[in-house]
Amino acid sequence: MSSHVAVIDYGMGNLHSVAKALEHVGARHVEVTSDPEVIRAADRVVLPGVGAIRDCMSELRQLGLDQVVQQIAGEKPLLGVCVGMQMLLEHSEENGGVTGLGLFPGQVKFFGDELYEGEVRLKVPHMGWNQVQQTIDHPLWHRIEQNARFYFVHSYYGVPGKPTQLAGRCQYGVDVAAALAQDNVFATQFHPEKSHANGLQLLQNFLAWDGRW
Repeated sequence: MSSHVAVIDYGMGNLHSVAKALEHVGARHVEVTSDPEVIRAADRVVLPGVGAIRDCMSELRQLGLDQVVQQIAGEKPLLGVCVGMQMLLEHSEENGGVTGLGLFPGQVKFFGDELYEGEVRLKVPHMGWNQVQQTIDHPLWHRIEQNARFYFVHSYYGVPGKPTQLAGRCQYGVDVAAALAQDNVFATQFHPEKSHANGLQLLQNFLAWDGRW
């Protein structure tokens, strides 16, 4: 079980809900921090995010934490959540176009104003519970049933450049990347901290994960 988890604080994101959820599932020491040295020293790192990706990337870069994320992405288990996942991709259509961290090849696209499932017009943002189809066998899916439901809030969705990096998908008018995985990085479009038992199980799995699969 992880002894020290750093939740990256760059002024954007539901930081304390994530921290409380991690503590609830057994993390001994959770630190919400913007200190690069504390983040580098942690056993595991969470990159949360809510709001506009332009503001998230701007704050991350201003604090120099973009470089920290890119460094630790090759060293220890890293979990991206919501906009935290989108920032790991190369580019987003949001805010007129925003360059991401590029840890995953791919784009973040707008659902559009005319989104339909059959003849039913869907609301944007995609807000609420949706089933997630697990597309790979990954330690973070341990003890989570196939097509389990998770909680989403987003108007933009990730399209990975490499199909092999897709860890989970859901349907909302289009195919949505619900989770991405590569080496010791796992990222979710949904909010584990708001997803009740399934989300807590995923966070517990993250605490037990050594970054290999």
